[in-house]
Amino acid sequence: MYRIRLHGRGGQGIKTAGRILGTAFFREGFEVQDAPLYGAERRGAPMFSYVRAARTPIFERGIIADPGLVVVADETLVPVAAAGVLKGVSERTVLLINSRETAAEWRTRLNYPGKLVVIEASDAEDSAEAGYIGATCAGAAARLIGVISRDSLEQAIRHEVAGFGEEAVAESLRRATAAFDALEADAGCVREGAEPTAEGYRNPGWIDLPLEGVGISAPAIHRPASSVEVRTGLWRSMRPVIDYDRCNKCSWICGTFCPDSAISVRPDGHPEIDYDHCKGCLICVAVCPPHAIVAVPEHGAVPESPDVLKEKEPSP
Repeated sequence: MYRIRLHGRGGQGIKTAGRILGTAFFREGFEVQDAPLYGAERRGAPMFSYVRAARTPIFERGIIADPGLVVVADETLVPVAAAGVLKGVSERTVLLINSRETAAEWRTRLNYPGKLVVIEASDAEDSAEAGYIGATCAGAAARLIGVISRDSLEQAIRHEVAGFGEEAVAESLRRATAAFDALEADAGCVREGAEPTAEGYRNPGWIDLPLEGVGISAPAIHRPASSVEVRTGLWRSMRPVIDYDRCNKCSWICGTFCPDSAISVRPDGHPEIDYDHCKGCLICVAVCPPHAIVAVPEHGAVPESPDVLKEKEPSP
C-alpha cells in the first residue's frame, strides 16, 4: 500500500493536491482513500492531507503514522512542532520539500537518513502563486511514486481543478507536468509499505479516572489570558503593514473586523498590529477605507524596532 502525507498551509492547495493524487491513483486501477485534516481552517494555518492507495481493499483508517512519502509544500512548517511534518518518518520514507535550499542543505539540517528531494514549486508567500503549489507538488509526487502516468495525472487535474476555471486548469497542468518531468531521474523511488499484521498485537491499556466535581469539569476555560502563549502569528504567510502617513485613525473599522482582536488602538488613535497573534487573514487590508494597510510577503520581513516605529509615527 502507498501511504502519502502532504503538509502545507491553508490556501496553498494541499487539499486539492491530495484529491489530484487520489484521482490519478484511481485512474490507474487502485483502491484509494484521500482526506484533508484542518486545524483552524484559515489561510496560513498548518494543515495536511493524506492519501492511501492499494490494489486490494483498504481497511486502514485515520491519519497515516508510517508514510512512504511526505510532501512539504512550505518549508517554514518543518520547525513547527505542531505541524508534525516528520512524524512517523523512517529510513524508507521519501521526503519531498518545496524549498529554495538544496537537498544537501536540508539533509544536513535534519540529519535525515532517507531519500530527500527538493523542488522549487513556487513562492509560498506570493498570493498569486500560492494556490498552484499543491498542483506542482502533486505532479512531483506522482513522478516519485512511479505508478501514475502523465495522462492519468493530467486527467486528474482537469477533473479536480475544473471548478476553479479554465485558466486555473491550464496553469495547474503546466506546473504539475513540469514538476513531473523535472523529477524523471527519481521516478519510482517511493515504495509500497507492508500491510499491518495482527502479530504482536496487544489490547490497549485502560486507566480508570475518578469523576471530577462540576466545579472543575464544567468550565471550558480554567485560566484566563492563556491564549497569549499560543503564537498564532506562525501561521502567517503575508503580513499586513500600516502606512501611518495615510492612516485616518478610523481604528474602529480594522479593529472591529479583525477576527482575532490582533489590532489595538494606541493613545494617539492609530491602530497597532500584534504580530505575535496576527494570522495574516488580511481582512484589515480589504476593509481599510484609505488603503493605509498593505500586504507584504512574510518571508524576509523584519519586525521593526520601537525606535523605528516611533520615527514613523505622524507628527501631532
